[in-house]
Amino acid sequence: MNSLFITGTDTDIGKTYVSAGIAITLRKMGIDVGIMKPFAAGIKQKTGFKSKDVQILVNAAKVNDLETLLNPQFFPIMASPYTAFKNLKIKPNIKLILSQFKKLSKLHSMILVEGMGGIMTPILENYFVTHLIKDMKLPAIIVAGNKIGTINHTIMTCIMCKKYKIPLKGIIINNFYPGGYDAKQLKRDLENLTNAPMLGTIPRINNFTEKSLYQIFKKNIDFKSILNS
Repeated sequence: MNSLFITGTDTDIGKTYVSAGIAITLRKMGIDVGIMKPFAAGIKQKTGFKSKDVQILVNAAKVNDLETLLNPQFFPIMASPYTAFKNLKIKPNIKLILSQFKKLSKLHSMILVEGMGGIMTPILENYFVTHLIKDMKLPAIIVAGNKIGTINHTIMTCIMCKKYKIPLKGIIINNFYPGGYDAKQLKRDLENLTNAPMLGTIPRINNFTEKSLYQIFKKNIDFKSILNS
């Protein structure tokens, strides 16, 4: 069963909750799904995992894997790995990431890898999220918001996938922004302009319980296409 890389058109676009919703639904479908957040950044949590995003993903997948596998590198700064390296002198370790991903892949049938920021977020000077996806040899799912401007961002993200020869599973629209594009019109336009499969649209979520996320994702996302090799 193929693992997947969840990337996005930007930061704060909902990748973590989309990844969590997919993980919950796959788990309830009887699939042994693991999670990974290769790089995480921000304010370190006082308890549990350093990264809040990792904690959300772990709760969704119900895994007991070591934090060193789930999140090999955490930067206590709101920045890309490249900027964290420049500011904190903590060098992103690509070999470590790939090694830990390989170990995780042996523990679960499928791994959901959540990226950081958009697809061109810099990790090193000449190494971006695109390179990481390619080195992991994973197909990608793009999470796109409904904010005005997302068509431009989504087209560019698809172009980068094509440039770096990253297989694209499809696009999930996260309809969370009030006053943004009409979801049906956005789906129509992205489908026509990118020629990418549309995996579904997530309505604005107000209840983030497992039950609620499962119901929303089961109803709105095309899991047959996601799981199709």
